[in-house]
Amino acid sequence: MSNIELNDKKIQILEVAERLFSEKGFEGTSIRDISKEAKINIAMVSYYFGSKERLLEALILHKTSDLKLQLENLLQENIEPLEKVNKLIEIYVNRICLNKGIYRVLHFELYNKKREKSLQAFTELKKGNLKSVESIIKQGQDQGVFRKDLNIPLITPTIIGTFFHFHMNRSFFEELLDLKTEEMFNNYIKNNLTKHIQQTIKALLVYEN
Repeated sequence: MSNIELNDKKIQILEVAERLFSEKGFEGTSIRDISKEAKINIAMVSYYFGSKERLLEALILHKTSDLKLQLENLLQENIEPLEKVNKLIEIYVNRICLNKGIYRVLHFELYNKKREKSLQAFTELKKGNLKSVESIIKQGQDQGVFRKDLNIPLITPTIIGTFFHFHMNRSFFEELLDLKTEEMFNNYIKNNLTKHIQQTIKALLVYEN
């Protein structure tokens, strides 16, 4: 599915669907649940999206497609390769923080073979994003700053995986790091966790002295 034109009603439906899919799972949420929560007629959901699977696809594209533009813009910036990678990491962490609900949905649905068709557009989007990441890394390699023997497809999972391990073990880290409030937890992600991921990726990219 290409990017759909979104009016306020469609966006409202997508936001309700994201919350319910995140809380109850895709299988556990019905079109009736979504229409009731959004206070609209069931027929309107079907009119806009056709099916629950198409609604999921539209939701994923709505929440993730602007990442493609951010990466393409970053690729064109005239800054040092390592600074560009650090900004790349900030973009990914920020995107996940802003869209925790959809990433939680994706975490479960990507393992479901029945959802492959719905997620095909997302897979194509990821391939495009990987090309942007590869181009950013290649710029550093061409300048002799980054190693040549990198497994570039594993860079993004290293970034995202570190974030999700931290977030999925939230209560453990809140107690361990004395993060008493939501603000403290979010600030730790923005500052400490992001810096740790940047240092980790730098260690993978840069030649040892």
